Amino acid sequence: MRFTRSVLAASALAALTVGTTTALASPASAAPNTTPQKVCGSAYKTVNSAAVGSLGTVYLTYNSANGKNCVTTIRNNPGTAVDMSAWISVPDTDEYDEDAGRFTSFAGPTYVYGKGHCVDWGGSINNVYVQVFGSNCGALKEHRVTFTR
Repeated sequence: MRFTRSVLAASALAALTVGTTTALASPASAAPNTTPQKVCGSAYKTVNSAAVGSLGTVYLTYNSANGKNCVTTIRNNPGTAVDMSAWISVPDTDEYDEDAGRFTSFAGPTYVYGKGHCVDWGGSINNVYVQVFGSNCGALKEHRVTFTR
């Protein structure tokens, strides 16, 4: 009987330890659980990206079926809401879309029809801004700007 109690107690302690370790490990290793495809749509493929310092990334995606581009800014470490933005523009057509505000994980999606056109796009997290001009249009070399305000 004494052996059975010891085995049961040891098993219970082991289960409790594993459960506690798992519970404590989850928040500590919390990584962003979103992707550009989750934000823009599964048909959108990532065609370009730009780091927003060490805070996250702005993604330019494209859907070949409908000719639309989508931009989203995704934080590396989601948490308390901070100022964020995602924007895209087609200079040839004056089409523009922007999403700006206080977000915990991502800004966007923003959409424009961009088939056959150069696009300008960018985003921000806190006070770090990224702008990409003349992007994804063949021979023209894009111009990237990152700055802090």
